[in-house]
Amino acid sequence: MSIAILPMSAEFNWNPATVGLIQSSFFWGYLLTQIAGGIWADTVGGKAVLGFGVVWWSIATALTPVAAKLGLPFLLVVRVFMGIGEGVAMPAMNNILSKWVPVAERSRSLALVYSGMYLGSVTGLAFSPFLIHRFGWPSVFYSFGSLGTVWFTVWLSKAHSSPAEDPQLRPAEKKLIVSSCASKEPVKTIPWGLILSKPPVWALIVSHFCHNWGTFILLTWMPTYYNQVLHFNLTESGLFCVLPWLTMAFSANLGGWIADTLVSKGLSVTTVRKIMQSIGFLGPAFFLTQLSHVDSPAMAVLCMACSQGTDAFSQSGLYSNHQDIAPRYSGVLLGLSNTAGVLAGVFGTAATGYILQHGSWDDVFKVSVGLYLVGTAVWNLFSTGEKVVD
Repeated sequence: MSIAILPMSAEFNWNPATVGLIQSSFFWGYLLTQIAGGIWADTVGGKAVLGFGVVWWSIATALTPVAAKLGLPFLLVVRVFMGIGEGVAMPAMNNILSKWVPVAERSRSLALVYSGMYLGSVTGLAFSPFLIHRFGWPSVFYSFGSLGTVWFTVWLSKAHSSPAEDPQLRPAEKKLIVSSCASKEPVKTIPWGLILSKPPVWALIVSHFCHNWGTFILLTWMPTYYNQVLHFNLTESGLFCVLPWLTMAFSANLGGWIADTLVSKGLSVTTVRKIMQSIGFLGPAFFLTQLSHVDSPAMAVLCMACSQGTDAFSQSGLYSNHQDIAPRYSGVLLGLSNTAGVLAGVFGTAATGYILQHGSWDDVFKVSVGLYLVGTAVWNLFSTGEKVVD
């Protein structure tokens, strides 16, 4: 959408505030299913939940061109529906990983999974300009929407929510995984009072909000920044947007390897999570402050890439922490903290459109930097890598 929004806004005469509204409408739906998706995944298993989500958002993606031509209200509704489907994905993935991955391999596994999301963004950004120039902007939504059908077919036949459900897993391997993973018994009730009484849970929630404000702004507005500020054309905007996501895919896996290595050498999980997330906050904060001082498009793209690259260390910080502090309720906890993260996406994406009408890109980046600094302080004061909810 971040690429297709450029020709769409030209065709339908949308101003920046309207573009911000359209971009943020996805998060309205995404917000609705965060906690519900976590509860559902923790009770019925991540396979069914993730499969449902992919089918749902694929249909909504394919319907986007039709909705846009019908009018803005229809487009907003379809974008909300797309967000509803995608909202269950991260809680479901977190639930599956908590059952399949031993604690010692947690950072690497999470980084590998999330790097798949980054490479998906790379694919979309790289191919969207070609599809738009060759077939028109609706082809982007038809093409990527149809891919969900292919994925779902493979998912149904190959995926399992837990090792106990996989008939092809060797007994020795199944025993090793089950004995090494903290999450074993299915969840029947959610101890909300206990969960919400823990300061590390609130550190996770606040930090997720601070982190996602900057991340979602870059995700949704980066092509517009390249087009309006750096004066790249549509194809160049898409290609240069690929670099930060490639950097994130590499950095996430590098950070995961570093984090697991530090834990295996005896450094406490708490210390490792604080180090990795501090990099994930302070790195983007530093590089975003440099954007107002660079005078060439190449340096601006480099700053963006470095900002996103250091941001990816968060996969071994706050994104791994749900399984540390509440392994049995990791899906619910991810849904809870990501609700705060999605609120940052809703407000941040919409606010960016408003700020750009009354200010500049420097103002946009200053808000993100301020929240990164707040997140750093909260995380280092209140987070832990120890289990606080059993």
